[in-house]
Amino acid sequence: MDPILLIKAALMGVVEGLTEFLPISSTGHLILAGSLMGFTGEAAKVFDIAIQTGAMFAVIWEYRRRLIGTVAGVAHDPVAQRFVRNLLIAFMPAAVLGLAFGKVVKLHLFHPVPVAMAFIVGGVVILFVETWHRRRYGERDLQGTRRARVESVDDMTALDALKVGCMQCLALIPGTSRSGATIIGAMVFGFSRQCATEFSFYLGIPTLMAAGAYSVWKERAALHASDLPMFAVGLVVSFFSALLCIRWLIRYVSTHDFTVFAWYRIAFGAIVLATAWGGWVSWSA
Repeated sequence: MDPILLIKAALMGVVEGLTEFLPISSTGHLILAGSLMGFTGEAAKVFDIAIQTGAMFAVIWEYRRRLIGTVAGVAHDPVAQRFVRNLLIAFMPAAVLGLAFGKVVKLHLFHPVPVAMAFIVGGVVILFVETWHRRRYGERDLQGTRRARVESVDDMTALDALKVGCMQCLALIPGTSRSGATIIGAMVFGFSRQCATEFSFYLGIPTLMAAGAYSVWKERAALHASDLPMFAVGLVVSFFSALLCIRWLIRYVSTHDFTVFAWYRIAFGAIVLATAWGGWVSWSA
């Protein structure tokens, strides 16, 4: 295996792990980083999706006590049963639409310029929602001076799960951000900021692990045994970088909002568009 390729895989793993749970789009960053490094092609697209599984293992590790307790109690504990039910409900919309339109989305939108445009639009949406959230709940307590309707994932109804699941479908558009769509959408639906963030973590487990497995299976003809070291490096690096990000983000949302990420998205998207249209950077698919 080419050591340069392994270095690129490690860098892509860092990008995935540090961006998967922030509202800035890991897929968008992977597409842009891959374009800059010349890490492109069908195998690279499968790699981008597959290494998200490493980030999901970080969630499983960080919340292992809750998840083990849920598995142990799912046969008799109503709270565990409701949690599993809500995850399945929230997972289904993106699973159905992903199967129906995933190929079309990859063909037309997995390119730097559409990603940059989605970055900007998503940043504007986050600014709008954060402004609305502050007006409704006040400045002193970022979770709300008035109690949010849904303070914990255990307070969620099936309808709450369906709403968040529908918001996750927006993440089929690369550059939108799965975590951003679910967290910001959940806040609009009355979730506290921390509850929205935590449920986004949990929802990513079935969503991204299923997407990774399906992508590898579907594109298996484009992969070779020699690609295994590249995938292994990406998975391991994404796991450790995601673990650091999860722990940091949980602390961050207790005292901050997402405005800084909105301005980052807008600025980054504008730079990509300017460099593309000005011909300063040759962005490739």
